[in-house]
Amino acid sequence: MSTPSGGRRRWAGLVVISLAAEIVGVAGLGAVIAPDTPWGALVPFLFVYGFGVGLATAQLTGVILTDVPVAASGQASGTQSTSRQIGSALGIAVLGTVLFSSASGILGGALDDRGLPVTQRDGMVAAVVDSSGAAISQLAASPATAPVADDAKAAFSDGTRYAAWSAAGFLVVGLFATLSLGDPRRPRRSEAHQLLPAAPGVAGDSGGASLRRRP
Repeated sequence: MSTPSGGRRRWAGLVVISLAAEIVGVAGLGAVIAPDTPWGALVPFLFVYGFGVGLATAQLTGVILTDVPVAASGQASGTQSTSRQIGSALGIAVLGTVLFSSASGILGGALDDRGLPVTQRDGMVAAVVDSSGAAISQLAASPATAPVADDAKAAFSDGTRYAAWSAAGFLVVGLFATLSLGDPRRPRRSEAHQLLPAAPGVAGDSGGASLRRRP
């Protein structure tokens, strides 16, 4: 039968594998994405990323609850779920900012190179970015603005690439942070509830032989 520390190392190892898969998937998307990239080139990286996410989600709760006393498992599980939701929201905000800021700056620079007036440039950049790229098809439909549509596609591809690489960077930090989870020298929180000698002067203490539990 496996020991608690052995179970923790097994769970921690699976979390490390899952994070590594997520890094490969996200970094791979950033490497291959381009305006003319076919969907077939993205599917393998999306599969690897999805595998990593699913494996990590299934193991994280077990890793956390291993270090928590049974009486506090409900509180620990709730804290973990809340932290996960907050992290997801912050991740979307940060990566969305990277995506749209990068796309806006790249597209603005491309339109400057085309010699567009500042007012017209800003208007096109705002239309493309505020619509999350939906305005690109309208620009492509007109021969007069088709070159701008091409610039917008390239800008969004580059912005997506930077966002993917930023996500991979955060995942690398998370990977290094999880390497200590399986360390057998790392004390489990449940070990804090061990018996210790009672303090002198406690009623009924005969020579300090009585035992009490650490609070």
